[in-house]
Amino acid sequence: MLDSFRSFDEMTTIKTTMTKLGLTGGIASGKSVVGEMFVKLGAHLIQADSVAHWLMEPGRPVYEDVVRSFGTGILNSDGTISRPKLAEAAFGATTGASPRVKELNAIVHPAVIAHENEWMRDIGVRDPKAIAIVEAALILEAGTADRFDYLVVVTCRPEQRVERLAGRLGISEEAARAEVARRMAAQISDEEKIKAADFVIDNSGALEATERQVRAVFAKLGDADSSL
Repeated sequence: MLDSFRSFDEMTTIKTTMTKLGLTGGIASGKSVVGEMFVKLGAHLIQADSVAHWLMEPGRPVYEDVVRSFGTGILNSDGTISRPKLAEAAFGATTGASPRVKELNAIVHPAVIAHENEWMRDIGVRDPKAIAIVEAALILEAGTADRFDYLVVVTCRPEQRVERLAGRLGISEEAARAEVARRMAAQISDEEKIKAADFVIDNSGALEATERQVRAVFAKLGDADSSL
């Protein structure tokens, strides 16, 4: 029976342990915008996409593994990995090539996750009461949600994804729609993400509305920490 209760030492450890937050959502949902809002409130943030790009720079082990698996056709003239070419190889070309997303993820994800975990440990040492956020599109797909105390899912209307991606990449809405469909086919639906979420932030409206939701979540996290 006593095993079902936390010891005093365990409770003390919990009180001084930072909050780990997973921030996820589909393509062009506005994860980065929401992440920046959390940072302005005092949270720490690392982006899985940035970590992956760093790990795939020439000379790093992930670079060698990706090039070995996907070939030199994904490289730019300077030897760096071309993101569009790699995306086409991984998600399937418009000609209908078989997607190789799982193969790419199997190479990149372990190294990215290890880097993120080390980053969270470092933040915990430097700021034991911190809120450390990992922004990543594939937290649920990769089965790594249990690393976090809470999961935040960012959503928006389907057509907004197309408009935002077209604007971000400078492509036509038709091309953006095809890219969104291609990326979303490799991801869990918003409906399933929402079921797994502790908090959902609807980024369909004005930025002021999104910011109010972020502030509300941040306040709840502070309340949860102070109640331990």
